[in-house]
Amino acid sequence: MSNNQNEQMQQFAEMFKALSNPHRLHIFLRLISCCPPGTRCTWNSEAKRYVGQLAEEVNIAASTVSHHIKELRNAGLIRVARRGKNIECWVDTAPVAALSDLLAGRLPSGLLQDEPSREKDDLTRNAVSRERTGTPSCGQNCDSVDPAASASSYQ
Repeated sequence: MSNNQNEQMQQFAEMFKALSNPHRLHIFLRLISCCPPGTRCTWNSEAKRYVGQLAEEVNIAASTVSHHIKELRNAGLIRVARRGKNIECWVDTAPVAALSDLLAGRLPSGLLQDEPSREKDDLTRNAVSRERTGTPSCGQNCDSVDPAASASSYQ
């Protein structure tokens, strides 16, 4: 296995490891879940939350949420920025789209085969473009989803 393949596998493994903790999964889901049921969200710069907001939403101490945010950030799933005394966080769309592609069976080029080495960021370039059909109050763009088609894609 090439170094690039090892790096890509390690990046995906870190994402799965971060999401394997129930509290981190809950925090992550809160960050991506403002679209109403029956829609698929895409993320933009407006879909951000402060650590204090997340702590209230998931009923966990802010210091504990900060620890989990650090782990999610280290795994490349979210980004953070200090805004005065507050820490603002949001989903990092490229790695999440790459993870979504992986779970849908769209493997990054060269992940399982011996192919010429590619740049480290190749796994984040496999994002699927999505049409935007609406903007809920949180600022995320949501795509309508056919529930029957959605259910059959998970079987």
